[in-house]
Parts: sequence; structure tokens; C-alpha cells
Amino acid sequence: MTAGPTTRRRQLGVSLRRLRERKGLSLEEAGALVGLSKATLSRYETKEGQVKWPLVDALCREYGASAEERATLVELAKNAKVQGWWQSYTDAIPERTSLLITLENEATRLDHFSCVYVPGLLQTQAYAETIHRAVAHDVAEDVVARSVAVRMKRQEILTRENPVEQRVVLDESAIRRRVGGSEVMQEQISHLVECAERPNITLQVLPFESGAHAAAMDSFLILVGADPSLDVVYMENLTVSLYVEKGKEVAKYHQAFDYLRQQALGADASLELLKKAVREI
Repeated sequence: MTAGPTTRRRQLGVSLRRLRERKGLSLEEAGALVGLSKATLSRYETKEGQVKWPLVDALCREYGASAEERATLVELAKNAKVQGWWQSYTDAIPERTSLLITLENEATRLDHFSCVYVPGLLQTQAYAETIHRAVAHDVAEDVVARSVAVRMKRQEILTRENPVEQRVVLDESAIRRRVGGSEVMQEQISHLVECAERPNITLQVLPFESGAHAAAMDSFLILVGADPSLDVVYMENLTVSLYVEKGKEVAKYHQAFDYLRQQALGADASLELLKKAVREI
């Protein structure tokens, strides 16, 4: 499945459309002011393809945007194609995952429900290695090593100067499933305990006794942006990554996540359950 545009490009498109509508112009009228066809301006606003920053600047002037608004959008246009650190790991990152890493780096919050494994951003190296070998059992060890290195590098968004906020609802099955044996699991759950004590991470466990719940079929990740219209839901299986961007559909996942948080144990009770799980191992 072809991935959608980056967060910068999406933010630019949404902002241009809002400015035009605020001015009361149609696509055809606005395009004529700067020498763009209706189709080209529509492409600018629908968050697809390349943009030229001088035209963005011209549009902002015609729309009566403030100096601050214009500077922000021109900067977005200039940086829409800026590549991240992950571009040097293209051999270890499936094309379908590249957008996910981009969105992670630009999100303000990550809401993750996981019902099988510990989320990648909270995995230890040994746990991640075990999962990669299980999923890609016919892949060379050096490829596995690079894939795990990417996962460990991705985790830096949780510890950087302005860390991403992460809220996780973890199904109890994810901490009961023995991945890599006792030592690996003990290290992994102990790491979850440490993560849960960080100010930017909220970790809740959804216990078995909660029964049927709001996401009984799938794990999912909501990548929350500064603008609610830019929120994206990410899901994956063995061969496909799915990015959900339509507002009404994204809203349903927000509702499901809120309900899951209500069904799950509170943060303190979840921490106690994790500590108990470490002792039981």
C-alpha cells in the first residue's frame, strides 16, 4: 500500500486550504491570482506531491496571511523534502515503514494499544532481536542487526530534549507471552517498569479479567499532531501497513483508545502488575 505524505506536507496543505477559504476564494479564483491551474492548487491543498516555496509565499500574500503565518508556511514548503536519519538505513527499513518513522518524529503524542507484543519504542534490544528473528526467519543476521539498530534509534524520540508523549494500553497477554525465554522477558518487563516512571510515558495494562474490549481484533497506533486534522492511525500485519487519515475514521480510534484506557488498570495498579510479573518469571 502506498504511504501518504509526510506531516510537514500535510500541515502545509491543510493550512493553505484554510487560508483560501478564510479569504472566500474558490480554487480557480485563487489559482488565477498566482498563475496556478485549479488542478495544481488542488494538489497543493490535498497534501500530495511537491510544492514550490515561492508560490506558497505568493499564495499567502494573496490570502492576506500574517507575516508569521507566511513565514511558517514557507518554511514548511522548504523543508517538506528534508530527509531524516532513517534514510541511511533504507536497506533495513521496509518502504511501507518509512512514513511511520517520519510521523513518529513529528508527532506530539503517540497513543498505542498493543495486544500481542510490547510496542517497539519500549522494547529492549534482546526482545526486539527475538521478534525480528521470529518474523524474518530467513533473513541474514546482519540485516536483523540493522533492523534492530533502527528500532533502538527510533526510541530516542522518547528521551530527546523535547520528548514525545506516549500513552500505552498493553494487553496482559503481551507481558505473559514468553518472548526469548525468562531472562529476556525479565529484562523486558523490568524495562517497562522503568519506562512507566518517566514523566512523558503513561503505561496501563488491560488485564485478562476485563473481558471483551473496544479493540478486540487489532493493535493500533494513533500518531497525534499539533493539529487534530493531521492525526493518523497506523496498523500493520505481515505484508501490509495501513494508514488511516479520514477524520471520522480516526475519531473512532480515538474513542476506542479512550474506552480502552477506562477499561485498563490505572497507572499505579499497572506498575504493580508489571513488578509482580517480573517476580513470577
